[in-house]
Amino acid sequence: MENYRLGPKRRDALKAIGLAGFAAAGVSTLGSPAPAQVVGASEQITREVAAGDGLSGKTAIVTGARANIGRAIAVELARMGSDVVVHYHRPETRDQAEQTAAMCQEYGVNTALAVGDLGQKDNVMRMFDMATDTFGRLDIFVHNAGALVKGPVAELSDEDYVRMQRVNVDATFYGFREASRRIEDGGRIIGIASSVTGGPPPQYGVYTGGKAFMNGMILAMAKELGPRSITVNSINPGPLDTPFFHNQETPESVAFISQLAPMNRLGTVAEMMPAVRMLLSPEGMWMNGETLYINNGYLQA
Repeated sequence: MENYRLGPKRRDALKAIGLAGFAAAGVSTLGSPAPAQVVGASEQITREVAAGDGLSGKTAIVTGARANIGRAIAVELARMGSDVVVHYHRPETRDQAEQTAAMCQEYGVNTALAVGDLGQKDNVMRMFDMATDTFGRLDIFVHNAGALVKGPVAELSDEDYVRMQRVNVDATFYGFREASRRIEDGGRIIGIASSVTGGPPPQYGVYTGGKAFMNGMILAMAKELGPRSITVNSINPGPLDTPFFHNQETPESVAFISQLAPMNRLGTVAEMMPAVRMLLSPEGMWMNGETLYINNGYLQA
């Protein structure tokens, strides 16, 4: 089997869009390695799967982890053996963040708390500094924090827009950028987006735009960080039975939305965890640049 080689024109094109490393290595725009490299990677992943040592010795940041799906992900990371930085947005919710940390510590891992509006770059920098200063490394970044104000675009205020923009767009950019710079080779980046990106319902327009921004970044970053064996993926949950969802809905709208899923109910945070485990595991190494819709067929119902 011969190695794939790029012609001069394609190498020049790759260099022109900032992919000189790919051009020099002789790989396609999809980042496909030479066959010999593929064999080596397969042997390595087989050894890692056989070892089955989970995430012991790893460090993770989970944003928006005081409750709901963020808490579930933080606890799942701890169960798998990772130390966890638990981020929460407002000082007045510290008690909930401490509860998340205590649940993580039940698995014998170490935790740290980080507070702040991640729409402000300085808060993002402090959060990442805390992770590396406290634990000496960063292996996993899960960006879960999100903000939703439901309403027709014509009726949303400037304040509504700014609130969603800061959390769903600005915080995503700052967080993903810093993770790209600091995360260890072989690390994992996961964004928690939303199934609304696959079919925006009325009154979710601005929220959908923010989550679509996240999914777009993930596709590009997967290619940018692939040479370092860092995977970048998003999980797009359907409607979940959480306060985050119920706070925006009425009993009537909850009943209507529930029957849109083939199983006629809302999802649970626990039902999102198999996807989280897969993306974090050695078996999930080949899943990269994916937007996983975990919604019981909600979009197709």
